[in-house]
Amino acid sequence: MKAKTQRPGGTVEKIWLKNYDPKVPAEIDPDRYSSIVDIFEQSIEKYSSNVSYINMGKSITFAELDDLSRDFAAYLQNIGFKKGDAVAIMMPNLIQYPVALFGVLRAGMIVVNVNPLYTPRELQHQLIDSNAKGIVIVENFACTLSEVIKNTAIETVLLTSVGEMLSPLKKIVTNLMIKYVKKIIPAYDLPNAISFSKALKKGHSFTYHRPVVTGEDLAFLQYTGGTTGLSKGAMLTHRNIVANLEQTSNILESRVEPGKDLVVTALPLYHIFALQGNCLTFVKFGCPNLLITNPRDMPGFVAEMAKYPFTVITGVNTLFNGLLNTPGFSDLDFSRLKFALGGGAAVQRSVAERWQKATGHVLLEGYGLTECCPTVTINPPQLKAYKGSIGMPVPSTDIKLVDDAGNEVLMGEAGEMLVKGPQVMKGYLNRPDATNEMIVDGWLATGDIATCDEDGYFYIVDRKKDMILVSGFNVFPNEIEEIAAMHEDVLEAAAIGVPHEVSGEIVKLVVVRKNLDLSEKDLISHCRKYLTGYKVPKKVEFTDELPKSNVGKILRRELRDK
Repeated sequence: MKAKTQRPGGTVEKIWLKNYDPKVPAEIDPDRYSSIVDIFEQSIEKYSSNVSYINMGKSITFAELDDLSRDFAAYLQNIGFKKGDAVAIMMPNLIQYPVALFGVLRAGMIVVNVNPLYTPRELQHQLIDSNAKGIVIVENFACTLSEVIKNTAIETVLLTSVGEMLSPLKKIVTNLMIKYVKKIIPAYDLPNAISFSKALKKGHSFTYHRPVVTGEDLAFLQYTGGTTGLSKGAMLTHRNIVANLEQTSNILESRVEPGKDLVVTALPLYHIFALQGNCLTFVKFGCPNLLITNPRDMPGFVAEMAKYPFTVITGVNTLFNGLLNTPGFSDLDFSRLKFALGGGAAVQRSVAERWQKATGHVLLEGYGLTECCPTVTINPPQLKAYKGSIGMPVPSTDIKLVDDAGNEVLMGEAGEMLVKGPQVMKGYLNRPDATNEMIVDGWLATGDIATCDEDGYFYIVDRKKDMILVSGFNVFPNEIEEIAAMHEDVLEAAAIGVPHEVSGEIVKLVVVRKNLDLSEKDLISHCRKYLTGYKVPKKVEFTDELPKSNVGKILRRELRDK
């Protein structure tokens, strides 16, 4: 047997510790704070006069966020919601989001983050599975909710508008533009919906009772794709989240100046990366988040960045690539920029190198997954140039690489990456079998194949799972195939990811037809009825038969390798 130092992970020496910044501890205390509420309240006290969030020219201080979130918490408590009830939030990046988020958490309730682009089918599944009692939703997407609400346990709908928390004049102009000029609010029928701002006013007159929130209480039900087609709710406790905040902030605090830095938040806050990496981390640091509501409007995004002295930006490969290709971006003032953090999907070397050339700063890559709140590894902010690595494990995190038999591999060899640490989820809601399959003896199987170098830096080389990554979002083939198979002219279908220079990957369907008249256009239109935009196949290939194993399982890998 090789010496222990020959192999990374678990029972073996943590070889990465020798390359940690001397200021970064090997271990963190996951119980340093009793809950996210505890962290929030300490930041409120310390940074009360600082700006917490900025959106469309409107900013609110930590003191104002304290008042508004307290009002919302009091409202929920006084209309019959109980500690431990689930409340969904369905909106893009608006100031209403952190108000609702911290209000729900302060009331001792569970946040269910919902992608506002969900189809009725996807929304219904998530609301039923989480048993959500209430939802805060922006009116642009209320139509989706009105189609399915009768099938759910939703008792209270809190409706907001994009411009609701802006200045009075800007509120009127913004809402009129959206409703009557752009006409992007489909008709909806939610007769019992309550205005979010009215709820806050009512809450202001109610008494708020701070509940006892412990580390074991659930903070989030964060939904992630599942191999069975429908998404699963990862149960993230307050302790999970607090631990991950401690892990990442210990690494970043050498470069972040509490109360001073400004982070650009273009990734949606309902996504675990932005939720933890931007929303919660920078609240802990007492720094403002610049919320970008529509990052797809790249010229508008760049114009917004030009107004503020930003120091940090997070994103996915597609976002950084988009910025680099937008006129005016290279003219921005990068003198204050400290680092950019990429995750959600692999950062491409070409993009990272172009970023460094344009901004003068390295694009740091990290790795995580919803089930780990999400951060598992990160490159140190002192890194001088992109190295193609996902970085080193964060403090109090074990990683081991194993072969198909579960044996740890030798140094330099590839193996499936297993993770252990206080950030690993409690499990999947209502899915004990899926939980037991994912977590064995505390080790979470990531499904990603990685290597580790002698310095403790990890590199992703392949995916064991068939998951498709579109712009940082997980797309699972089973779900796509299930929808495709609903079409009467489809005999069999297999979904795979194919490389794409903008989104990293796109979904491709390989289909055996019953009816030769079925066209690519027909099938894509069918899928679009049931799937969120990024999940919709962009290519369809027709074939006489699909490659299968001896037990009849479709071999997607063979299709990918063609």
